Amino acid sequence: MHQTKIQNNYLYAVSKTQIIQAHIALLVVNLLYGANHVLAKGVMPQYLDPTTFILLRVSGAVALFWLLLLFQKRKPVDRSDYWRFAAAGLFGVAINQLFFFHGLNLSSALNAGIIMALNPLMVFILAVLFSKDKLNATNGIGVLIGAIGAILLTLSSGHTAGTSSLGDLFLLINALSYAFYLVLSKPLLLKYSPLQVITYVFSIGFLLLLLFPPTWNQLAQVDFSVFPSSVWYKIIYVIVGVTFLTYLLTIFGLKYVSATVSAAYIYTQPIMVILFTVLFAALGWADNYTHTITVERLLYMFFIFTGVYLVSFHKTKR
Repeated sequence: MHQTKIQNNYLYAVSKTQIIQAHIALLVVNLLYGANHVLAKGVMPQYLDPTTFILLRVSGAVALFWLLLLFQKRKPVDRSDYWRFAAAGLFGVAINQLFFFHGLNLSSALNAGIIMALNPLMVFILAVLFSKDKLNATNGIGVLIGAIGAILLTLSSGHTAGTSSLGDLFLLINALSYAFYLVLSKPLLLKYSPLQVITYVFSIGFLLLLLFPPTWNQLAQVDFSVFPSSVWYKIIYVIVGVTFLTYLLTIFGLKYVSATVSAAYIYTQPIMVILFTVLFAALGWADNYTHTITVERLLYMFFIFTGVYLVSFHKTKR
């Protein structure tokens, strides 16, 4: 059975299997992100400053994307889409990455996951303002319940060790920037292949990062010879898993579900962060933050999962 969708004057059919695959892809994306919040903290700032870490991440991903794109036929980009590609590169790579890593460096992994959970609310507002996305009553209630859970979870975190207001502000800007990216990239996916879109977006973002003044000075100060193998493993994971795979999977998911549904999965990131915090602490891969897990926070996470169900899975079944 196929479901016909109309988006930005383009008509296309989406099967139930494709919708399910899109949901699985988006769930894997947030599993990878959840682990990243914990592992990346072990690299900054002892071995890499945030800006250099971003440069390595984006440059490595650009090389991998172009390697795949060389074997795929590309469609010429319409002149009217130049601005959208440029804006997607600005918000989806340059601003998004800079503020996320600088925010994570100053704040905690748990705060990063919590603040990213606010992203769907931002996407909803942007989608209503700038596109034809609409929410029905059930989806609207789901967004509201999930947002309440995320907000209460944020308020319950308090002023704990290893966090800062500036870091949380940077993470909030990162979440807003990613919301812009989700909305901007949706129309491009209806005209070009997902791989072509993400390769061009990352290439533009990489060029913008090279224009960021501190990039070259901070890169020159890094002594790569002192990196232990564990740090290199984490860097490779961030480049291949958290950048290359997550953006490919996200772009695939966006082809079959709306930006609001895609963003709803970010509600799960606080849960993912806590799970990986417990796991990595047990394995000795990260500091132990298990004392932050309380019954109160688990209750708020129940609200978050309820919101995800109403926004995403209920729509799929219907």
